[in-house]
Amino acid sequence: MNLSWTTLLPLLIILSSLIPGLIIFSLREDQVRLRIALNLTGALLKLSLVGLMLLGVSQGLEFRFSVPFLPGGGLVLQGDALALQFITLSSILWLATTVYAIGYLEDSPLRSRFFGYFSLCVSATVGVALAGNLVTFLLFYELLTLATFPLVVHRGTAEALRAGRIYLSYTLGGGAFLLMGVALLHSLTGSQDFVPGGYLQPLLQNHNASLMLAFGLLIAGLGVKAALLPLHGWLPQAMVAPAPVSALLHAVAVVKAGAFGIVRVVYDVYGVEPMQALGLSVPLMALAAATILYGSFKALQQREIKKRLAYSTISQVSYITLGVAMLGPIAGVGALVHLVHQGLMKVTLFYCAGNFAETLGIHHIREMDGVGRRMPLTMTAFTLGALGMIGVPPTAGFISKWYLGYGALDAGHDWVVLVFVLSGLLNAAYFLPLLYRGWFAKAPTTWPAESNLGTGKPGWGETHWMLLAPVVFIAALALLVGIFAGTTLSPLSWSQLIINREFGL
Repeated sequence: MNLSWTTLLPLLIILSSLIPGLIIFSLREDQVRLRIALNLTGALLKLSLVGLMLLGVSQGLEFRFSVPFLPGGGLVLQGDALALQFITLSSILWLATTVYAIGYLEDSPLRSRFFGYFSLCVSATVGVALAGNLVTFLLFYELLTLATFPLVVHRGTAEALRAGRIYLSYTLGGGAFLLMGVALLHSLTGSQDFVPGGYLQPLLQNHNASLMLAFGLLIAGLGVKAALLPLHGWLPQAMVAPAPVSALLHAVAVVKAGAFGIVRVVYDVYGVEPMQALGLSVPLMALAAATILYGSFKALQQREIKKRLAYSTISQVSYITLGVAMLGPIAGVGALVHLVHQGLMKVTLFYCAGNFAETLGIHHIREMDGVGRRMPLTMTAFTLGALGMIGVPPTAGFISKWYLGYGALDAGHDWVVLVFVLSGLLNAAYFLPLLYRGWFAKAPTTWPAESNLGTGKPGWGETHWMLLAPVVFIAALALLVGIFAGTTLSPLSWSQLIINREFGL
């Protein structure tokens, strides 16, 4: 193996968070400055290395690290365009979430344990993104389960432990299905690298039944983390975790890892023509559409802010699966750009929910009356995130939903537009009342449990600056990627580049 910088860079991107995380585990609780320095150094280094890889790919360089592992295949890390889209999102959001988590857990116990697993989680997420074949993907996918479980149960309450058991039972079960699917395909093809258009075309003549079974097993395994029906039950329960973990589960790591895996399987393992020949797209579309509507209806019924956001995630992430399953280039662009846009919007909403809870003790929707006058910047960010989820122009959500709807018509799946319209109406029904309460309802004389994080004054004094700065930054970024979607460096343009390669355009 030639150990050039293009070979080592994918490995270094993973190590940039793995090594600080392992060191953090050994720190005492009172070593606050060193722990903060390690967290921020790892996050900034990772973002810098990802930027270097983006620059190299734009100049035509290839990044691939490989070591022998199984007969017929090795452990492969590669920085292709799809991987870069996911790790760029992850790296930006991880830096913001690190700052947020430092402020959120300022006076909490067991911070070294929390941030150690926090760093392991980002390492596993980046490994999922950079995985060059199914075996490597499976390895990091399972490591992600093990790294996130301690974060879900971090508070140690009976409710948190119960949520952790549910999370572990779902994700380990999903991992077993994924393992069976990967093993079946490995027996047929070996561990071939992911390639645009897939690599299973030669097997269509003699192995249709095996390919269909393998696809079902893979989607069952990936569908757990992607929260597809009926495998979604762990996600609302996991909302007992601290707000940084909720943001992590919904916008950066776990749910996105499942959705990203489905994109890989559809585009870079099976490919469009085998998907059509085997009749796999319609069942996947139906499953995603059912999940979208179910999640929207359930969100409407929730009275806790985080629970409503959790069911919203179940609905919104399935837009990605539905867009990919339509097997059309325009819908594919919508799916990939929604992977980025939904992440930015949803992490904003969870940051805001955390700010409401930590600063004012607000956990239920009925407690939001007048909060916009007490926390104007946080409520503005929440408003931008909610309007984006509804799909109001010129937010990022409008861009991705426009491409998904137009892509459905282009692919001849007109009924999908009705699903998007109904889901959009339901999104408005469960988000607009929150905005009305926050901005227009009369504020109470006292809040449920006002902490000393804020000064009571509007503006930057509304809460701890480390809780507010990430909210403002990511909300602004979510708005800007919508307004400037037509520029060459936008997530939309990058998504179009990926789809052009997948469809040979």
